[in-house]
Amino acid sequence: MVKSMVLRELHTLEETTMDKVRFLMSDTGAPFTAACREALEQKGVDVTVVEKDGNKVLQKMLTVRPQVVLLDAFMPGLDALAVKQRYNAAGERHTSFFVTGAFQSEEMVQELLDEGFAYYFVKPFDETVLAARVLKAALGPEKHILHTSVDSDELTVTEILHQIGVPAHIKGYQFLRTAVKMVVDNPDMINRITKELYPSIGKCYNTSASKVERAIRHAIEVAWSRGRIDTLNKAFGCRVATKEDKPTNGEFIAMLADKLSLEQRSAS
Repeated sequence: MVKSMVLRELHTLEETTMDKVRFLMSDTGAPFTAACREALEQKGVDVTVVEKDGNKVLQKMLTVRPQVVLLDAFMPGLDALAVKQRYNAAGERHTSFFVTGAFQSEEMVQELLDEGFAYYFVKPFDETVLAARVLKAALGPEKHILHTSVDSDELTVTEILHQIGVPAHIKGYQFLRTAVKMVVDNPDMINRITKELYPSIGKCYNTSASKVERAIRHAIEVAWSRGRIDTLNKAFGCRVATKEDKPTNGEFIAMLADKLSLEQRSAS
């Protein structure tokens, strides 16, 4: 359900651009690279994949001159930061840089952001979210400002889940995103979490309500075991959790839904 809404939003964004968006990425390995390519090409994006080698990536960038690139943080030859610095030194300054890696260090991410990288994707990540960010970066804020409400919600939830350490490959990750969207659309569902919310998510993914509940619980347990509680508190702007005080499924979903609802009202 949530992914289908993102795809519909991407279709709207795609229709607003006349020329193909040029996107280049370092090869992150099959089948993940193939999934990214498919998601982007379905939206009319011209995708170039280059061997995971910093020197080869740089040379191809100077030829293709992409509007958006996704680089592995660490590559043989040149790392992502060195590629960006040399590309900019060649006079190319109209490319948006994304970076990806298997782990997330707050210090490293901050350094990359300070150097002009637009976003850090923790592997594995959702290729539809990548497609959304590529189109937004290529079109520019003035061209997509009217088409971002659904996608912004999706990206906000995704960013928070990534930041606090919920791995994108576990089932609870997808269930959490869907749960938050459902509660934002129908706030009363949080009061019927067992009888309505879990079964509704189960129908979306062809699984049982009890498996949905267990998977969400597991996702929260994984996040808390990684110790990124300060990141969670920072995301909500106040102290909402401690290492010893894990929220229930309902409390966690409600916190995310409340944050999105507040952002929607402030943007309207």
